[in-house]
Amino acid sequence: MSMIAAVLRLDRAAVQALRITDPYSLHRVIYSLFPDVRDDAAKQGSTPSGILFADKGGDARGRKILILSDRSPQPEKLGEWGELDSKPVPAGFLNHSRYRFEVVINPTRRDSASRKLVPVRQRHDIAEWFCQAAARSWGFAADADGLTISTADVLQFRGKGQQPVTIARATVQGTLTVTDADLFQQSFQRGIGRGRAFGCGLLQLVPLANDLFS
Repeated sequence: MSMIAAVLRLDRAAVQALRITDPYSLHRVIYSLFPDVRDDAAKQGSTPSGILFADKGGDARGRKILILSDRSPQPEKLGEWGELDSKPVPAGFLNHSRYRFEVVINPTRRDSASRKLVPVRQRHDIAEWFCQAAARSWGFAADADGLTISTADVLQFRGKGQQPVTIARATVQGTLTVTDADLFQQSFQRGIGRGRAFGCGLLQLVPLANDLFS
C-alpha cells in the first residue's frame, strides 16, 4: 500500500477561521481534506479510515500537524487557510531494522471485572504497558531503558452530536527494533492503539538521520 506523508501548517488566523478549538474540531478539519471512502457500516465497524495525524502544537505564530494517509489530501478544501505539503512515503522507508520514534498513544487496559477500558495513568505504568503492547501486537520491541514519557494527560471534549469524549493520552519517545516486518508495516499504516480519530497512534519514525516529515 502506498502512503502519503503531509504537513499541515496553520497560522493563528487559520486556526480561528477553521474553528479549531479541541481534538474533535481538529479531527473535522483533517478528515475534510480527504474523500470519504467508507460507508456507514464500515465506519461503525473496524474498517480503518486510512487517515492518521499528530498535532505537534505550536506557538503564537501557528500550529503544525503531521498527517499520514492511504490517499492524497485535497489542499483546496482548506480554501485560503493554511499550507499543506505532501509527498509519498519513500520506497523502502519501512525496511530498516531500527528507528527512533515518537507517538501520541491512548494507554488503556480492560478492567477484568467490569470489562470497561480504564486509562493507564502513571508514567512508569505507561512505559510498561507500551513495551508489552509493542511486543504483543505492533511488531516491534521498544528499548525500555531509553523510553521517555514526555506528557501524560486526559482530554475531555464534545464529539459528534455533542457526545462527551474522554481520552487518556501520553507522548512516548524512544528507539525500537522491528521484530515482525509485516506487523510493523501494518502498525505504521493503520496506527497503533485507540483514539486514532483524535490524533493518537501515528508512529513518527526516523531511520538513521532521515526525517520523513522534514
